Amino acid sequence: MIDPAFTLEKKTAIVVGAANGIGRATALAFAAAGASVACADVEEPGAKATAAEIEKGGAQALPLHLDVTDGATCRAAVAATVQRFGGLDVLLYGAADSDKTATVLEMDEAAWDRVIRINLTGAFVMVKAALPAMIARGGGSVILIASQLGRVASPGRAAYCATKGALIQLAKVLAADHAAQGIRANTISPGAIETRRMLRRWKDMDEARK
Repeated sequence: MIDPAFTLEKKTAIVVGAANGIGRATALAFAAAGASVACADVEEPGAKATAAEIEKGGAQALPLHLDVTDGATCRAAVAATVQRFGGLDVLLYGAADSDKTATVLEMDEAAWDRVIRINLTGAFVMVKAALPAMIARGGGSVILIASQLGRVASPGRAAYCATKGALIQLAKVLAADHAAQGIRANTISPGAIETRRMLRRWKDMDEARK
């Protein structure tokens, strides 16, 4: 049973990156707390699977195919959520890409641009799309999944570290800019979490946590 202090009944959330990992777990937790959840991900089958699991548990869900590098699909995702559930209260942005281990000299611009586009610019575009709907409800919560690597440097991870540090600052500015409109903005900075993406990179979680 959910503590009444933490209920999300009558709230609507969009979770970006809901197909797997932290995003999927968060979407399920939001639903368990009573929220209606739009499960958005570039991996459409995964988004549908998460939404189906939520609905199996008795909550409402909407699977959305979302490419965060395409601003039009970000805006369409918000519009679809508002149309289905009547508004928007929470946005969690968990979409992320990792750079291959490389020094600044070794990294090519295309690899840099891709990580920036997904991890940072995608967050900006999605937040910009979501804010009007939240403000129309009298406020809302923006949650950006950052990382410990947003505060601590890791060799060979220039693009990833830069984007996660930037998300932390973006949330601070969002909070300052829109507090008067009832908008709260925060980041969560996990360490090494056992997800599919993490296992693809490291194979061994003990090594990942070093």
